[in-house]
Amino acid sequence: MSNSQSLEHPVAVLGLGIMGSALARNLLDSGFAVQGFDPDTGSATNAAENGATILETASEAVQGCRFVLSSLPSESALASTVDALTSGPPDPDLKPVLVELSTLSIESKEKAHDSLSQSGFDMLDCPISGTGAQAETKDIVLYVSGDEDIFTACQGIFEAIARDSYFLGAFGNGMRMKLIANLLVAIHNVASGEALALATKAGLDPQKVLDVISSGAGSSKIFELRGPMMVRETYEPATMKLDVWQKDMALINDFARELGATTPLFDKTQPLYEAANERGLGDQDTAAVHKAFIQPVAKD
Repeated sequence: MSNSQSLEHPVAVLGLGIMGSALARNLLDSGFAVQGFDPDTGSATNAAENGATILETASEAVQGCRFVLSSLPSESALASTVDALTSGPPDPDLKPVLVELSTLSIESKEKAHDSLSQSGFDMLDCPISGTGAQAETKDIVLYVSGDEDIFTACQGIFEAIARDSYFLGAFGNGMRMKLIANLLVAIHNVASGEALALATKAGLDPQKVLDVISSGAGSSKIFELRGPMMVRETYEPATMKLDVWQKDMALINDFARELGATTPLFDKTQPLYEAANERGLGDQDTAAVHKAFIQPVAKD
């Protein structure tokens, strides 16, 4: 399906938080009409101010839409979305597709896929690599799995919201790739905090260290994204909240354990994130793990 054909129908966005609102804005900027729903009034209001048509229920938001994008916080939210989509018969002329962008368990997505298939809907497993801040500038990558023909049909949508998209084969492979990528994110984020704390103790200017490392072989995307927060020791506004990140950490851990994989570096990061959360930093960015190095908790 060409982009011009896609423009004939509005795109539904379910979940208008940090990520979903950025996706909706980019769709609007690319000429798509957007219908949205979020139970949070503030998120819905912000999306409306950007030009989205906000409906009172998810069932209403998906009416007349060929593509439905969901960016959701939990498996229960995904189950509710499936219920909303299957509450009535699908429009046979539209052949609606749920593009599921959330980071959730593979099992929950497979259950949703099966339920939607039985009701005449298609679904792609399509988690996002990138933060909400990156989504605002379309600097995200999509890990897409499912039916390749549907992946091709979604290209106009993907080009409007992402820098790149990769087709990874069988449904669920998108989440498998995302969990591996997030394992690296967890490690790189902690490594960035450790390195910048060491630089400070060595008497170096943290900003200069950030600039120099970012231009060399020791850098990473996470160092460049989260390093500025660490240098300022200010971890807001959050691009990924620490308390939300705990869900991702649990998914990675369960995935690795199920496969019998050893993850010694990842395992070392978990207590540091937990400690930051226990300090009451759950609403702040995951860059706040930096505090574990600059203000270590005294041992009894």
